[in-house]
Formats: sequence, structure tokens, C-alpha cells
Amino acid sequence: MRTSVSSLSILLLYILLLSSPLPLTQCGDLVDQICKKTPFYDLCVLSLKPNSGADVKSLASKMANLVLSNVTDTLNFIQGLLKEATGTSLERPLADCAELYIPVVKYNLPQAIDALIRGRYGFANYVFSDVSKQADACEKNFSGENESPLTDRNKLISNLCDVAVAIINILQKGF
Repeated sequence: MRTSVSSLSILLLYILLLSSPLPLTQCGDLVDQICKKTPFYDLCVLSLKPNSGADVKSLASKMANLVLSNVTDTLNFIQGLLKEATGTSLERPLADCAELYIPVVKYNLPQAIDALIRGRYGFANYVFSDVSKQADACEKNFSGENESPLTDRNKLISNLCDVAVAIINILQKGF
């Protein structure tokens, strides 16, 4: 019985692959072509390969939403840390980071994603570049005895933004 279940699973997977609207190699090739033009190839591929879109605009949109998701998660993480940091030397730098990220999550990134959908690539590019700078500014709030608990998150946000900017630049050039 175990063999028949395995055979059935393989058959279903094969049928699924054959029925997909876009061959995986074609989609993978587009992701590979685009990601080679970004500053963080591996991050780009890992971010875009699963459930990738069929065109550059879809890939840019997916990356933009991934940035928003990561910044939102980081803001929630900061707010959790703030509850524990009351009265400590981490309270001020964490509060400063929250002040940087709140408008990014509520206004900037949603507007940039809307601009991307509408083909206003210059504005979207500007916002993603600015979000990268906000992540760097957040990190600089920590100094001396205050080691940042956000270093990995801020670096990821900055790198994802750099990839998003590179993909938007490709869109602007009409790939």
C-alpha cells in the first residue's frame, strides 16, 4: 500500500507540474535573470522563487510586499521590546526606531506599492530607497553599551529594499 501511495503522490505532482500555466523553468529563468541584476542575488532568488509572478512587475510587487511584511514584523518586534525596556537604556533608541518605522508601515510603503501598481516607478523607487535609509538610521540609534537587538532585522530590511530598488530600476528601463 505504501508503494501505491507514493506512486499516487508522484503522479499527482507530475500532473500538477504539467498543468501549471507557466513552465517552472521559464519562471525560474526570469527570476534568475532579474536577480542577477540586483545587489543581493541569493536573497532575491530566495524571496522570489516560490510562487513567482510571470513578469517583472509581478516580481517587483512581490518584493515590495515582502518589504512591507518585514518592516511590519520588525515594528511589532520593536513594540514588544519597548514593553520590556521601560526605564532601561534601550527604551529611547527603541522608541526612536518605532517613530521611524510607524509612518513607513502606515503610509510610505502602502503608497509606494500603489505607485508601483500604477506604473509610477520613480516614486516607488524613492520610497524604497528611503526605507533602506530608515533601517540604517534605526541601527545608528544604538551605540556604546546599547547593542542593537535589531541589527539582523534592519540589515534584512535594507537589503530587501536594495533588491526592490534594483527591480524597479529594471522596470523603469522597460525589461
